[in-house]
Amino acid sequence: MQEEQLKKTSFLSHLEQLRWHLVYSFLAIFMFTVISFVNIKVIFDYFIFSFLDPQFPTYSFLCSISKTLCLDPISLQFQNIDIAGQFNMSLLVAFTAGIIFSFPYILWEIWLFIKPGMYKSERRYAKLLILTSAGLFILGIFFGYYLITPLSLNFLSNYTVSDIIINDINFISFVRTITKFILLCGFVFQFPLVIYFLAKFNLVSKAFLKTHRKHAFVLVLILASIITPPDVFSQILISVPLMILYELSIIVVHFVQKKNK
Repeated sequence: MQEEQLKKTSFLSHLEQLRWHLVYSFLAIFMFTVISFVNIKVIFDYFIFSFLDPQFPTYSFLCSISKTLCLDPISLQFQNIDIAGQFNMSLLVAFTAGIIFSFPYILWEIWLFIKPGMYKSERRYAKLLILTSAGLFILGIFFGYYLITPLSLNFLSNYTVSDIIINDINFISFVRTITKFILLCGFVFQFPLVIYFLAKFNLVSKAFLKTHRKHAFVLVLILASIITPPDVFSQILISVPLMILYELSIIVVHFVQKKNK
């Protein structure tokens, strides 16, 4: 009876610790969201609307490689048909920025929560995983901002079914597309870490990933062809990093299985 009481007390203590780690994480998101909202005009002028600038780094880089890779300038006319549209999009962008800036701190809170239950030998690897996750997230954000988003916007904004149709873009659609692509890339780059935990619990194996490598390659090519302009170079720019992540996941699973044995 006393042993059960101790287990119950220990469980409630862990829940209490988890609650405070979650509270601190949400406070970090809230704080960075407020800071971003206060500076929302700067974010829109220098980050959101920067994709409309013909001198955006991605456009200049592609043009410097070859004139055939020069992209058509994005010429969009925005409209706002929702009375609260600009305010709501300001909140969305500020919240997205809050998640991005607070993500390393959230990982730190996760580390503080799992650290007491680990052996000293495990803490070193766990800390490395946290740092790797933060690095991959930041890399994914840059990948989404400088590659996926500008190429996708360029293709979608210049695609026409007929000359009689004018792209009078809804401002809300433009902002949602950008935030979706950037955040999605940040989380997609967590793929090796997800595979690590799946391998840790024997839910995925190295043989499985190797067997389905060609299927993954086809899916990546399909994804790249959808979100990029219809040229081979742009599709390669998208496909190569994603396939590198897949191959990195195979290496991760190899070491996890070796350690489990």
